[in-house]
Amino acid sequence: MNPDLDTLVCALYVRIDDLLAANPHWAPERPAVGIAPRLSDAELVTLAVLSALSGFDSEARFVRYAKAHLAPWFPYVPQRSGYNKRLRRSGEMMRHVTAALARECPTWHDDVWLVDSTPVECGRSRSTAERSDLTGWAAYGYCASHSRWFWGLRLHLITTPAGLPVAYALAGAKEDERDMCLEMIARARIARAGQTLIADKGYRSAAFEHELDAAGITLIRPAAKGEPPRPGRRFLKPLRQTIESVNCTLKAQLGLERHRGRTRTGVAARILQRILALTAAIWHNQTTQQPGPARSLIAYDH
Repeated sequence: MNPDLDTLVCALYVRIDDLLAANPHWAPERPAVGIAPRLSDAELVTLAVLSALSGFDSEARFVRYAKAHLAPWFPYVPQRSGYNKRLRRSGEMMRHVTAALARECPTWHDDVWLVDSTPVECGRSRSTAERSDLTGWAAYGYCASHSRWFWGLRLHLITTPAGLPVAYALAGAKEDERDMCLEMIARARIARAGQTLIADKGYRSAAFEHELDAAGITLIRPAAKGEPPRPGRRFLKPLRQTIESVNCTLKAQLGLERHRGRTRTGVAARILQRILALTAAIWHNQTTQQPGPARSLIAYDH
């Protein structure tokens, strides 16, 4: 590992270990009688983050790499099948850890949010769409930014201008973005008066805006054709570029589109793994006052 990644991994492991010790109910349930796992939950989550930040798309390759190069930090690493099973059962634990780290970041309290969704392709052939375990959840959808159809899911994100995820959801490709945004705010219990939400034209809806107004949230979006200019439009171009940059980081550097998940739990765990990796990098950059943008992964991806 390079020195920057080494520092992040050490700090992250210590913090996750403290969080899990204080919240044992976050860990997956295990039989009262049996052999205790040799790889702790804190080590597992730290390895998951390390895998995403290092750009590994294959769990088999990462396990081989960990066994060969990470023994001083992780004396025991299970085989690929064992690592995969542990990871699939750790989705809820990663969700709790992500939320805890996000709340420790100074930008968690930012009064501006950005919302968008991005495709998560899960297959291309017709036979895959018909026989996959994801059938019924994944669906065909259209990606306007790339002018293409895809079969899979959509990752819906609400972030701060620093790129910190404050709420997220993985849903079918045909789910309405406005409904998902309201559900994310409600489930994460993050609504607070005086908040501003910046969105694109796909979030235009009188009912949607009324729901946000009732929660004390002001919506800034592009004006529709024939609609009078809306307040706050000068903020749209620079801040909309920020959420696009976050999506690009998830896709290019963290391998969002190369998740290789084939089951519902597998896809969910791998997406959570990448959101946690992004959150952990921002958490470390902000709490240690690293120079440059908080969402930058350049120091950790080589």
